[in-house]
Amino acid sequence: MKYKFLILTMVLLVLSLSSAYAGNSLRLGTAGAQELLIPYGSRGTAMGGAVLSTTYGIEAMYWNPAGLSSLEGTEAAFTHLPYIADIDVNFVGIATAIEGFGTIGFGAKVVSIGEIEETTEDMPDGTGRYFDPSLTVLNVTYAREFTANVSFGVTAMFINENIAEASASGVAFDVGFIYRPRWYGLSLGLSIKNYGPEMAFDGIGFYQELDNRPVTPEAAKFDLPSSINIGVGYDFLDDGKNLANLSGNFRSNNYSEDYWQGGAEYVYDGKYALRAGYNFSNLDSNDDSQNDYLYGLSFGAGVTVPLAGVSLSFEYSWNETEVFDDRS
Repeated sequence: MKYKFLILTMVLLVLSLSSAYAGNSLRLGTAGAQELLIPYGSRGTAMGGAVLSTTYGIEAMYWNPAGLSSLEGTEAAFTHLPYIADIDVNFVGIATAIEGFGTIGFGAKVVSIGEIEETTEDMPDGTGRYFDPSLTVLNVTYAREFTANVSFGVTAMFINENIAEASASGVAFDVGFIYRPRWYGLSLGLSIKNYGPEMAFDGIGFYQELDNRPVTPEAAKFDLPSSINIGVGYDFLDDGKNLANLSGNFRSNNYSEDYWQGGAEYVYDGKYALRAGYNFSNLDSNDDSQNDYLYGLSFGAGVTVPLAGVSLSFEYSWNETEVFDDRS
């Protein structure tokens, strides 16, 4: 009974926050810490992110921490993402299930932007100095199966942004549930992502002189790109050898338009997988000045092979992007 009450409370909270923080194009570009929105894990990205109720393993720490609760034993993962504008995103993580306690996982995501030449008002063509901005997100996740049907998870994240001689640090939290009614392969998921206090930059990079006096301006604070997510999954084929499912998500964003995600997956013999997905946003129709949503079609594949008593998985995903080159 207490788990049903907890789920009901979470649902009511999600519905109330959805009304208060529905997507709004007027807020576009006003939130910071955008690295929180960069996913890791090829399965989820290949399915367009529509894995809120079907995610599992280490990548669940990003999509919905409740999915980590289904992990058996220990899992480690490394992912590399050649992101837009020649930005590299690397992630490494490890998680383990502890009997009677739950599952705990740790991860580190590093966004490397590359070298940028310094320019000033007096030297607009460059000073000859270079700086290398880096964005880092460290996370710890705890997940547990309350019952055979209900899973819960929470992720705490430490955020650090280092740009030249200025930096900003903060914390954020993800909270999620997954409900599997054991009825025709149906699963339901919900999560609140990137909830946390404002951040602000500080450092000697803000130092300047005004009328021969040292001045250090105070940087404006910025909010995190939080969102509320609701998802559903359906295994329409599961005969032991073949598994196929469809899934969909709705994401209500605080600082951009809401969007929908759809995905499909086919797995043969638990080893070979094909996946596809699609993203759609209200931005396509509501804002004539920005009528192209950044992401669209996605697809991917994966293979799992046993080696010396350990299962190794190799995954690949590709994502269509507007304006920038497609990423994989």
